[in-house]
Amino acid sequence: MAFLHVLILVILSLNIYKNNKAMAEGSSGSEFTLDSIRKSLIRQEDTIVFCLMERARFPMNSALYNQSLDLVPGFSGPLVDFIVQETEAVQAKAGRYVNPEENPFFPDNLPPSLVPNYNYSQVLHPGGASININKAIWDMYLNQLLPLFVVAGDDGNYASTAASDLSCLQALSRRIHYGKFVAEIKFRDAPHDYEPPIRAKDADELMKLLTDERVEKMVKKRVEKKAIVFGQDVSGSNNTDSKHYKVDPSVVARLYDEWVIPLTKRVEVEYLIRRLN
Repeated sequence: MAFLHVLILVILSLNIYKNNKAMAEGSSGSEFTLDSIRKSLIRQEDTIVFCLMERARFPMNSALYNQSLDLVPGFSGPLVDFIVQETEAVQAKAGRYVNPEENPFFPDNLPPSLVPNYNYSQVLHPGGASININKAIWDMYLNQLLPLFVVAGDDGNYASTAASDLSCLQALSRRIHYGKFVAEIKFRDAPHDYEPPIRAKDADELMKLLTDERVEKMVKKRVEKKAIVFGQDVSGSNNTDSKHYKVDPSVVARLYDEWVIPLTKRVEVEYLIRRLN
């Protein structure tokens, strides 16, 4: 078991270090632009849709989230909390959370990275870099989103279900916290527009500056279309079933409309409020 744990850590370390190195090499402060960020956000849409489809393979498996079952001796809390905390601990050792794009759901008492850390360019202002709204994302995902796209039932595959949940949560967290990068580049492009409401702590005015309803409408249409294209069943004869989707496309559009976009803008506003600290 000890050898297997070390092997898993080595594999994770190599993958995460490679990904972190690639991000740092391609995302220096001078190369971060609104266009490059938009391209990243569009790619992240693909990840989110595929993660939702993977989670939809499993039924609700409510026991995974039951606070009172005490399925793990010595651990107080639902099984999903235990699995996510243990997974994040291993990933922290492999250097996942030195990446400024990543934010843990259980940040307290995470072990330090055991692998060489890549030196990232300082894109984010230190005052806002630590913003983490994963508690809100966790609550939204488990209590509001999950019931919309998974069927009732229990198949006992709790570990696999929790792994799929964590993939969804991490993809959503990465997308939403990318608002820090969006806010930073928008501030750099037009500091004269943002500095007055920042100094006045005027969150409403900042929200107006950050909101582009035309772009938001386009994003919602695009993710719905992706869910349609990615979620069809394709047969060997190249025929597709356009009446059944792995995840209801309207749910994906609703996810962005009600949660992803508003939470991203919440991150942007919180970041800007701290930008001149």
